[in-house]
Amino acid sequence: QGQLVETGGGLVQPGESLRLSCAASGFTLSNYDMEWHRQTPGKERELVAYVSRRGTSTDYADSVKGRFIISRDDAKNMVFLQMDSLKPEDTAKYYCYAAPGGPFIGNNYWGQGTQVTVSS
Repeated sequence: QGQLVETGGGLVQPGESLRLSCAASGFTLSNYDMEWHRQTPGKERELVAYVSRRGTSTDYADSVKGRFIISRDDAKNMVFLQMDSLKPEDTAKYYCYAAPGGPFIGNNYWGQGTQVTVSS
């Protein structure tokens, strides 16, 4: 059974940076498109960043473009989200999500989330 485990969240001040990590296990990461989502209480989960299974394509929510970068290291079964110039509105629980890409078939997976709080 596949599993995703996020780490790297924490409390930072506005303007600072954080790097979130997502460790994948139990499935072949290179067959999967990967995403980061975030959610605050009372709101729907929001797609923040996407990277295709070969890393050839990325996409970002308008609210994070130019500040966040998603990357992946399939050899290490890891996905990352580099978050710079953090703002209070980036405060949320961040989730890693995996979905089969291209011709591959398989389960989708969510991690348990890691909390990011941006506050002075």
